[in-house]
Amino acid sequence: MLVAPSILSADFGKLNEEIKAICDGGCDYVHVDVMDGHFVPNMTLGPVVVNPVAKVATKPLDVHLMVENNTFFVELFAPLKPEFISFHIESETHPHRLIQKIKSYGIRPAIVLNPHTPPEAIEYLIEDLDMVLLMSVNPGFGGQKFISSVIEKTKKLKEMINRRNKACLIQVDGGVNDKNIYELKEAGVDMVVAGSYVFGNENYSKAIKSLQV
Repeated sequence: MLVAPSILSADFGKLNEEIKAICDGGCDYVHVDVMDGHFVPNMTLGPVVVNPVAKVATKPLDVHLMVENNTFFVELFAPLKPEFISFHIESETHPHRLIQKIKSYGIRPAIVLNPHTPPEAIEYLIEDLDMVLLMSVNPGFGGQKFISSVIEKTKKLKEMINRRNKACLIQVDGGVNDKNIYELKEAGVDMVVAGSYVFGNENYSKAIKSLQV
C-alpha cells in the first residue's frame, strides 16, 4: 500500500520540518489539498506556499484540486511538476479535455469522486486516467470519520478498472487509519491519503509504516 500523508493536517508553523519528517519517515507521496472556498467551504494552499514544499520534499507531490476553475489551477500548479494532479468530476464540464491538458505537462491525471458519486460516472474516462481517488469523507476538512460505503464502491471501481485499464490506481482519502487499512487493501485500494492519522501520531514513521500493508 502506497501512503501519501496530507499536509493539510501538518503544523504550518514549521511546514518545512513536517515535510522533511514524513519523507524521512518513509512516505511514498506528499499529498497537497488545494481548496478554493467555492467548490468546498474552505480555503488552503496556493503555489506560493506549495513551491517551498516542492523544494523540500524528497518524495513526489500528489496535488488534489477541490476547486471550481480546474483549468486555472492546473496551470498554476503544473510548473511544480507534481506526479499526479487530481480533479473532481463533479466540478468539471469537460473532463476529457482537462485530462489531456494535464498529460501535456507530463503529469499523471486523476479524477476524484465524492462519496455520493458512483464509479459509473467515469466509466468512459478510465482508459485515459492514471488514478481514481475515492473520497471516504466529504471534502473540505481534515479529521472526519470514514464513510464505510466506500469499501463496496472500491470493489465496483476495481471491476471496472480491470475491464478497461488495469494500470489505473485506486486511491482513498478520508478517515484512513490502521483499523480500516486491511479492508481497504482487500477491496483493491493501491494508495491511501492519511492526514490526521499520520500528523496526529508522535512517531510519523511508525504511523506511515502501519499503513504500508
